[in-house]
Amino acid sequence: MTSKMAEKNEASAFALSSVEDISPGDVEAPEYGVLATKKLLRKLDWHIIPFMSLIYLLCFLDRTNIGNARLDHLERDLNLHGLQYNDCLAILFPFYIAAEIPSNMMMKRTRPSIWLTFIMFFWSACMIGQGFVKSYSGLMATRVFLGVFEGGLFPGVNYYITQWYARHECGFRMAMFFSAATLAGAFGGILARGIAEMDGVAGIAAWSWIFILEGLLSIWVSLVAYWCIYDYPATARFLSGEERAEVQRRLQADHGHLSNDFDMKYVWQAICDWKIYIHMLICMAGFCPIYSFALFLPTIIKNMGYTANDAQLMSVPPYVCACFFTIAGSWFADRIKKRGMFLMGFQLVAILGFGLLAGSGRPKVQYTGTVFAAIGIYPQIPLGMAWNSGNIGGSLKRGTGIAMQVMGGNCGGIIASYVYLTRDGPRFIVGHSILIGFVSMAFFLTFFMSTWCGLENVRRDKISMEASTQELTEEQKMRERELADSVPWFRYTV
Repeated sequence: MTSKMAEKNEASAFALSSVEDISPGDVEAPEYGVLATKKLLRKLDWHIIPFMSLIYLLCFLDRTNIGNARLDHLERDLNLHGLQYNDCLAILFPFYIAAEIPSNMMMKRTRPSIWLTFIMFFWSACMIGQGFVKSYSGLMATRVFLGVFEGGLFPGVNYYITQWYARHECGFRMAMFFSAATLAGAFGGILARGIAEMDGVAGIAAWSWIFILEGLLSIWVSLVAYWCIYDYPATARFLSGEERAEVQRRLQADHGHLSNDFDMKYVWQAICDWKIYIHMLICMAGFCPIYSFALFLPTIIKNMGYTANDAQLMSVPPYVCACFFTIAGSWFADRIKKRGMFLMGFQLVAILGFGLLAGSGRPKVQYTGTVFAAIGIYPQIPLGMAWNSGNIGGSLKRGTGIAMQVMGGNCGGIIASYVYLTRDGPRFIVGHSILIGFVSMAFFLTFFMSTWCGLENVRRDKISMEASTQELTEEQKMRERELADSVPWFRYTV
């Protein structure tokens, strides 16, 4: 416990300290060559990404397993009618959204190991409670608290990743982390199929067992999370002193001498930045089909003419394909340091997938459409998160901007709750068409942002060539600390 308290003091000092004045272009130290840097990054990856992915897998599973529970007579047992099921889906998101910016501020004010453990324990308790509800109002109440506590995880972990990796390295790591959502979809279908056999055990219905058992799994992981989450590079026990210094040096070099202070003015900088609102819309248009997919895919497949048990199992392959392309797409985007072109490519694939679902009544064509739709929609989120976070300068502004982006994304979750209505079944042509419209909007906004970032980089290159080549004075650096990504040397990823 003493060592943990010492770590807390060191982490707080690191989180609130100013960034040293190192040239933003000087990323590799002479003593750390390419091979040594790759070895260091692999070490970070093994100690950070697997556990973060596990937490998000459980989070996404707990948030969306209601779609699997629906096939095991949840609506019948709770006497849900009309849009009441959709209301139970939607009620989670306003509270999820409201929690995001305060949660990221708490991540910076406290420590990741404390904050993430706290919210995970309580959302797991809410999940278990959801298994014992007896009415519509009880289900609504548990979904509210689930949203409150789950809301901080996704923006928090994305912000956490930016505290360990340089900007062009974050996309692949965010994809590895977000791929857990696709695995949650696959794992959820298999798990729900097995739990269905427990129907009636101890007088509890199968849908209740889905919530209870998956909540117990999450709460067990939360009990060890505090010791598995490393706060900041300055206090990471798995790194040697030399490695800790190198990780911090790389981050300082990547972000320049921009401020790392905790000051509310950087929150307001993010709130007043129009570019972040464009990314919020792109993220909303990405999350809307993802949540629609996660919440309704078992129902869509069942309505193709398959049994409930077969539909649970057939929901697995689209997620497996999505997982592969989510990781591969972000890996290539990191390699060439571009995001927009990959986003637009996947958006076109998503439009193809939903087009097949809307345009054909043949089960094989429809099922192929679900595969293409999954491949197209899931990679958009880590690509978009890495694009936005990499284009925001300054630690607190970046944390706020990431939370804002996820807030926009989860507005898509509210819409997704009403995209597929029972009255539109079994083909759900209206729902598929709505999602085609959202993804098309994302395509044009992505094209706009990619074009603007390229033109702005050209403008700043021209200004830099015309400006003096003299190094900045200490006074000029202090003034630039507060400018975030508006400093003349900052270049946007296109």
